[in-house]
Amino acid sequence: MAGVYDYLLGGADHSDTDQAAGDQIVAALPEAAIGVRAQRDVLRRAVRHLAADAGIGQFIDLGSGLPTADNVHQIAARYHPGARVVYVDHDPAVVERAQELLASDETTVAVNGDLRAAAAVLADPAVAGHLDWEQPVGLLLCGILHYVPDDEQPAELTASWIRALAPGSYVFIHHLLASEDPAAADLQAAMAQALGPVQFRTRGEVEGLFGGLEVDEPGVVPVPQWRPDPDTPSERDVPVLGLACAGLARVP
Repeated sequence: MAGVYDYLLGGADHSDTDQAAGDQIVAALPEAAIGVRAQRDVLRRAVRHLAADAGIGQFIDLGSGLPTADNVHQIAARYHPGARVVYVDHDPAVVERAQELLASDETTVAVNGDLRAAAAVLADPAVAGHLDWEQPVGLLLCGILHYVPDDEQPAELTASWIRALAPGSYVFIHHLLASEDPAAADLQAAMAQALGPVQFRTRGEVEGLFGGLEVDEPGVVPVPQWRPDPDTPSERDVPVLGLACAGLARVP
């Protein structure tokens, strides 16, 4: 999965199999790469907001993939010097490559783990020792929960992570949207065929993944509407950008 995203982002850390899967998705929805770049852009905006405006200096990124250029640890450090980051991915090959890329960065670690196993990840010495869990943490669930079907109880999974967070922490979610737009059905089918089980959800269902936390303004909204930069294109101009939403909530 990480390699496919790297390919769609124009990176170099992917295999021929990843490229074939990416091409399969693009064949179904030619604008898919635009949506992937928008996912990366909204993640950058979220980390910038948390580090610069909310004073968050610790982040855990679940289902992180590869630490591509201008990723979480770089953005966090830019706005909050000394910020500490944990990347978590379930693919050992991805984690090994991430560890190679981060070998000289003492503020950032990459570990093998699955968001479905919060207790195991939190007990990992590399995770437990790298972040101060008595202080606020930014929990990032960007482009990962739509790979957790309802029968795996995604709301309970996110709740298990939220329970581990100190007051003043934040939860950021990016999720692909179920809609009547035929493009959404085409994209979901192509992703399922290329990547495995995937479940798009309505905005209301995504709100339910915040475990009862009150979502900050502007709410759970299409990605281009979430704290846009002046040059962020709208979904009116680029309709594919309306196929995903994002939201942020604070732990009281």
